[in-house]
This record gives sequence, C-alpha cells and structure tokens, in this order.
Amino acid sequence: MTLFPGFIEERIALDEIALFVRHGGTPGKPPLVLLHGYPQTSAMWHGVVAELADDFHLICPDLRGYGRSDKPETADDHFPYSKRAMAGDIAELIAHFGYEDAHVGAHDRGARVAHRLGLDHPERVRDLVLLDIAPTREMYATGGDAFARPYWHWYFLIQPAPLPETLIGHDPRSYWQMKCTGQTKGGTPWHPDALEEYLSAFEKPETIHATCEDYRAAATIDIAHDDADGGAKLEMPVHVLWGDRGVIESCFDALALWRRRARVVTGHALPGTHYFTEEHPATIADEMRAFFTRADG
Repeated sequence: MTLFPGFIEERIALDEIALFVRHGGTPGKPPLVLLHGYPQTSAMWHGVVAELADDFHLICPDLRGYGRSDKPETADDHFPYSKRAMAGDIAELIAHFGYEDAHVGAHDRGARVAHRLGLDHPERVRDLVLLDIAPTREMYATGGDAFARPYWHWYFLIQPAPLPETLIGHDPRSYWQMKCTGQTKGGTPWHPDALEEYLSAFEKPETIHATCEDYRAAATIDIAHDDADGGAKLEMPVHVLWGDRGVIESCFDALALWRRRARVVTGHALPGTHYFTEEHPATIADEMRAFFTRADG
C-alpha cells in the first residue's frame, strides 16, 4: 500500500543533480511545493497531501542529501549543502513542472531552504507556510542554554567530519529514534511505512554525511549569506506555525523574529510537538489551504 496513492514517484534530473520527487493531486490546480525536514524524507507529507489533493498540484521532493535524491560531494565551505544550493534545486524544480511560481509549505530544514528560496528566487514563490522554525541565524544567536539542551544535535552535527558520522554510523536507527522521539516527548506519530523509509534512508553512510553537511552549512555559510543580505526581507506573505509543546514555543518569540526577516508575517502555535505535521496532518492541511487560497493569494 503506497503512502501517496495516485502520485507519480520519479527521479528528476536538474542541471547539476537529480531529486527524487513525488507529485500528484489535481492537474490545473495551483502548484504547492512541500519541503521536508531532518532526518526525514518527502514521506512526511503523506497525511497532508491526502487532505490537499483536490485543491493543489502537489510536488514533494526529497531535498538534496536526503532520501533518494543525489548526495553530491561537499566542499571545504560546505556550499553544496548550503540553503542557497538547495533553494536553487527547488527553483529549478518549479520551472521543470512548467510553473513560473508556486506556493511553498515547508517544515524544519525544508523551511530553511524555503526561506532562502524566497530571498534568492522571489519570482518563484507566491507565499510561504513555514513550520516549527525561527530563522537559523537568530536561533543560533539568541537560543542560549534552554535551546541548546533539547536541540543538542545542532551542535553535535556541525562537528568536523568524521566525528558525528562515525558515532551515528555505529547504530543509525537507534540514533534516529532517540533524536526524534526526544522531540515528540516520547510520542511515535510516524506511519510505519514512512518510518521505515526514514530509517532505511538514514542508515546509509552517504545520507548521514550529507545531512551533517546540511547542519555544518547552516552554522557557517548560511549565516554568511544571511549577513551578506543586510536588511533584506522576504517580500511575499509568510504564515508561521509551530507546536505548542516544542522548542520554538518555549525558547523563541517566533513572530517577532520572523518580522525581522519578512515584511508580512502571520501565524500562531498549534497543538503538538516538533513533528506536529504527522501528529495532526488535517490541521496543518487546513491551515495551508486557508492561507494559500485567501482572497489576496
């Protein structure tokens, strides 16, 4: 039984790499690109797309470095895993499907890619729904001890290779379960088929390395790119949602931080933890539908 009934699943070649993409829904409806987080794949959207398939043409890629997408060689500055490089992939993917622009919904690392996509390729993004993040630079700068303890992986994964790769590689499935169930307060909201996809992908050494590079880029070149932008803000409307039992709620004023980085920001907390997209997919779908189909959308 497929998690995405009626969807096409294929690898799509872009200029430099190929992405694994699930796409389906209703042809002729507005395009909606959904970007997943760490340490997951596009499978995380299965419950959301079931609710939105009548309203959108849905495009769900595995980000570079994740799942069944390519995992290119890295560089000393980590640029191949920068959010700029990842955002470039998504801009190409939107064009591949024949669209000038698209709605974008994104969780966790994917939401960081979406943030950079809106800055580097604003012509490709109609509007954004960002799930359970504040801006990367501001989270590192203002989180403090209360943030670092539950988000210890932000500091572990950025250590020079091969330290985290070696330690995770001894038992990647146990690492995945420990990290993720810690963020769900012990809950297990994952569909068994989605969970097996996550674990099967994550136990591969090349995935472990690529996803560490994602975090190394976030702590270095991504912040350099943010700083180089100066006071540039996202110009498209942004709707921010976060779990009321997660770190964004307890450690950050998400709306205030996003209003430093975007001109038009709405949002609020929803019931759940960091993985509230899988805890409450119908609620997330309702929020996306309402925002992406609003009168000025």
